[in-house]
Amino acid sequence: MRKKVLSAAAAATALTALTVTPPAPAAAAAAPFVQVLQGYTATVRESDSYFWCPEDEVMIGRAHSGDENGYTTYFCGQIYINSERVVVVNPPYKDDEWEDHTYFVTPDDYALVRRDHYGDEKGFTFYYCSRLSWQGRPVRLVDRHWTEYMKESKHASRAGTNEVMTGRSHSGDENGRTAYQYARVTVG
Repeated sequence: MRKKVLSAAAAATALTALTVTPPAPAAAAAAPFVQVLQGYTATVRESDSYFWCPEDEVMIGRAHSGDENGYTTYFCGQIYINSERVVVVNPPYKDDEWEDHTYFVTPDDYALVRRDHYGDEKGFTFYYCSRLSWQGRPVRLVDRHWTEYMKESKHASRAGTNEVMTGRSHSGDENGRTAYQYARVTVG
């Protein structure tokens, strides 16, 4: 039997050919692209009013001018993730507060969708909030923060980029102070 002797270079080449290289790591999935776009806007008389954002929209701002007989404007937003509309999950969660000393914050990952107010500045305010869903997955609301206080009788507040409304604080009458809580939309 004849032995074949390989040179060191040939052996190295043969060994390299036999070496299994692991596949390259998969590229990290791109972060979802979130957009909160202006949706429905409406102005109503504050006293004895109710306002509900249209289907699959959430509150992104509020403005008020005057006393309890003045006008309130609500701003709603449509949320898209990777160009696909986010769904507002119903039924909503509901809470009521005395308007002259209200402090309402939604549960984690809930956005405001409706506000009702009955009576004057000492009347009741009802808040409604819902969870959000995208492709059957829960949408997260993170980095909650409060605005500075503003005079209720003449103010306007809007969410920042890709944010929704998650709370409201108010004390006193139309000359009292109002602040809003907003949170950033994410999937995760």
